[in-house]
Amino acid sequence: MSDRPSHPSQARRTVVVGCVMLAMFMAAVEVTIVATALPQIVGKLGGFSLYTWVFAGFLLTQTATILVFGKLADLYGRRPVLIAGIVVFLVGSTLCGFAWSMPALIAFRLLQGLGAGSIQPVAATIIGDLYSPRERPRVQGYLSSVWGFAAIVGPLAGGLIVEVLSWHWIFWINVPVGLLAIAGLAIFLREDVAHRQHAIDYPGVALFFVAITALLVALMEGGVGWAWASLQTFVLAIVFAAGLTLYLGRERRAQEPMIDLGLWKTRLIASVNASTLAAGAAIIGVTSFVPIYVQGVLGRSAIVAGFALTAMSVGWPLASTLSGRFLRALDARRTVRAGGALLFAGALGLVLAPAGAGALATGVSSFVVGFGMGLLNTTFIILIQGSVAWAKRGSATASNVFARMLGGTFGAAALGAVLNGALARSFAGTGGTADIEAVRHMFDAGASAALDPGEHAALVHALAAGMAQVFVALAIFAALTMAATWMVPRREAFAETPVESEAR
Repeated sequence: MSDRPSHPSQARRTVVVGCVMLAMFMAAVEVTIVATALPQIVGKLGGFSLYTWVFAGFLLTQTATILVFGKLADLYGRRPVLIAGIVVFLVGSTLCGFAWSMPALIAFRLLQGLGAGSIQPVAATIIGDLYSPRERPRVQGYLSSVWGFAAIVGPLAGGLIVEVLSWHWIFWINVPVGLLAIAGLAIFLREDVAHRQHAIDYPGVALFFVAITALLVALMEGGVGWAWASLQTFVLAIVFAAGLTLYLGRERRAQEPMIDLGLWKTRLIASVNASTLAAGAAIIGVTSFVPIYVQGVLGRSAIVAGFALTAMSVGWPLASTLSGRFLRALDARRTVRAGGALLFAGALGLVLAPAGAGALATGVSSFVVGFGMGLLNTTFIILIQGSVAWAKRGSATASNVFARMLGGTFGAAALGAVLNGALARSFAGTGGTADIEAVRHMFDAGASAALDPGEHAALVHALAAGMAQVFVALAIFAALTMAATWMVPRREAFAETPVESEAR
């Protein structure tokens, strides 16, 4: 049997792409709906100090499994891996809607992230299988546009849902979309994959999970739950270092490693993934903290916060759609450099916005960040998929998605630590009359109305000071992204691999 997928008719190929787009829409819209609605969720459930765990937990299991799913897609075929991931995602989404506390919500988000780990890398790999290198920019642009369209709909839908219905429905709306995608993939996607013995490095996955979890806990609890210079921080640092060292050692010896270290040694993939890692941290900063800034500091509604975040979501698919023109006009290396520069410019706009600037200024900066990320994401996927043969395309594509998710996971933890640390320092000067948990009252209509003007003003001032530091850290991640794009080597974006050239 062949290791290549069978070539479907144009009609069947169109249906498969539609199902892939549905799956990506389901995963993407969940991220942006949660981002807008989370301040209200925290207001109801409590646990403001756990705010970023809702993002970091989801990204943690997604990051830990992305490369596994990419490898499994190479070994067992794209269809069963993608369908299994969608099923797990739907189970997690349903349970999230029934969450009774922040710890419960975080636990169910871990399960949701586990399923999401298969969706993006395998979906992008399917497109790489079905279309030639010259066709891929157009179709990968469609996928990025779906992510962007979901990001446009998500923030606004999140604001409407929490104000008209309840926050539970932001999770339950995934179910019909996911079931439709499963049905279409089961019927129309056909593959012819050779079956052979496999030895996936599951202990390596567990070591990676333990190491990254230790790092996240140390970042988000240090300076808040305990002092930075404490036994807890020291123990977590040791666990992280030991886990990472053991994990990398296993990867070098494993028969089926989670990471193909040979891929990451090539200059193109190493530089592209380094850029993506830093960009992921910057993007999660905008997604996670712009809504809380608009609602908490600027005092606007969830719907207005949704519009501000939507601006980034408009820029992303717009740039993805135009990426083919950029590639032809500037070449791949200049396109990614332009994307990195725009990402940094947008982040700098968030830092330098005057105190009186409103949601519109925030939205403009978010749009520029999104436009830069749209150029980077599409170009990076095209470059990576054009540099490897079919048998490694799933792993190579997953490596880039893995880098972005790992960056997002680290970024959520680091930026959450910055905010929690700033709030802890602000409230330390109040003599114990306020604490971090008091901030949640700003996002609960009933509790907010009970605050006297002085208390409310103090909370707004503390949150504004903390958000200013978050935006500075976000800009640092964006600057690292821009610097890394200058390490990307020159390569023709539309070049075919030797295997593809021979096949034609």
